[in-house]
Amino acid sequence: MIHIEHDIISRCQQGDKDAFRWVVKTYQQMVFSLTLKMMCDEEEAKDMVQETFIRVWQSIRNYDVQQTFSTWVYTIASRLCLNRLKRLRRITALPDDKQVLHRFASDGDGLLALENKEWVSIVRTLAEGLSTKQRLVFTLCQLEGLPSNEVEQITGLDAKQVKSNLYVARQTIRKRLTDLGYE
Repeated sequence: MIHIEHDIISRCQQGDKDAFRWVVKTYQQMVFSLTLKMMCDEEEAKDMVQETFIRVWQSIRNYDVQQTFSTWVYTIASRLCLNRLKRLRRITALPDDKQVLHRFASDGDGLLALENKEWVSIVRTLAEGLSTKQRLVFTLCQLEGLPSNEVEQITGLDAKQVKSNLYVARQTIRKRLTDLGYE
């Protein structure tokens, strides 16, 4: 797969749109997952996915093959989300969001399949009060499951800053859950 991916990327760098379609199909779900959790709005997330792939296409000639391609794509998507979030007002949880979280938390069997709008409700409820950096680090580490070294590359933060932002985010979310009646 690595050799195929390098071949595909090389073809993209030469302007091959069919190869780029493969890139979009391969990475769009990953990008959507991140942008949905960051933006807490499905339409905004879809816009961010489109913007991400526009930037990837425009910048692919500058891609350094020494870097993991998915990390490079995550970096573009996360920076676009951070910039957009800075322009938007703070995200606050709605009363319905808390009901979704309660329904999810009380599903002891874990059979509840989350749809996009339910993910948005849960993340919006938990992320209330987090800074954009804390939300990004929490999303990448906890929700996307990326290792710390990759989160450092994506965010441009050093290991200490990643740990600090993650710690504060976890503490804030714990307090938020306690305030909502969860132990």
